[in-house]
Amino acid sequence: MTDLSGKVAVVAGGTRGASRAIAVELGRSGATVYVTGRTSGTQRSEVDRAETIEDTVALIEAAGGTGFAVRVDHLDPAAVAEFAARVEREQGRIDILIDGVWGGDHHLQWAKPVWEHSLEASLRMIRLGIDAHIITSHFLLPLVIKQPGGLVVEMTDGTAEYNARFRRGTSLAFYLAKTSAHSMAIAEAFELESFGCTAVALTPGWLRSEAMLDIFGVTEENWRDAVAKEPHFAIAESPTYVGRGVVALAADPDKARFSGKTLDSGSIALRYGIRDIDGSQPDAWRYSTEVTDAGKPADTTGYR
Repeated sequence: MTDLSGKVAVVAGGTRGASRAIAVELGRSGATVYVTGRTSGTQRSEVDRAETIEDTVALIEAAGGTGFAVRVDHLDPAAVAEFAARVEREQGRIDILIDGVWGGDHHLQWAKPVWEHSLEASLRMIRLGIDAHIITSHFLLPLVIKQPGGLVVEMTDGTAEYNARFRRGTSLAFYLAKTSAHSMAIAEAFELESFGCTAVALTPGWLRSEAMLDIFGVTEENWRDAVAKEPHFAIAESPTYVGRGVVALAADPDKARFSGKTLDSGSIALRYGIRDIDGSQPDAWRYSTEVTDAGKPADTTGYR
């Protein structure tokens, strides 16, 4: 039920993290995957990390898939239009569009109210989290509606229920940039419905991304060592977990029942019987609400 052979996928912002893993799992399942991003082998984005779109394609190919790395700044309408024209010329359509464009974490100044937060950084997060997604949708959705069955996934951070309340420690701009995905999914679902296509927002849990592992000074192999510093990190999940979830969703002939909703890796895993690379099923957002935010000691019993 996860064979995506013959499908054409675009993973926008697929340089690292959840989007990279999604691209790899789509390729592993047979889809032809176009990976875009601002960091290539010859040029880095403002994020200034070593991961590249070519690295993502190499991982796709190592998994037995086919991928193409295309450097695109999704804030540049002309660049996105050119990319859309290339995909249409080479493939004629898009079956799966993953919009994981971001790269704004380093602009976030924790716990600063809007009047103290850097205005430049705030507006940059809005540009990356909202403007870039609208530009991407404008040029790429016409390829999604070429035939029924298309899937659009707006990547976000937090479920709609969890994000219904502004929490201490974040910032206004970050909050708007991330929660906008919920509204985008609702609007895109409405606009795509008559074409037989589906749009959802999707969040991973506490992701063991490349950056997060670096923050704790661990690797994927010894990530549990970070629990000594942050006990709640025990609920963390690998990027592959959400990648497997997207594959299952894309292959589901009845996926339209989720259109307009915000999904999360844990709930998708339970619905489709997916497990993380260690065989567990982390349910991070329920854990965050019932354990972390409730001030309880770290205990993942019943949550993974």
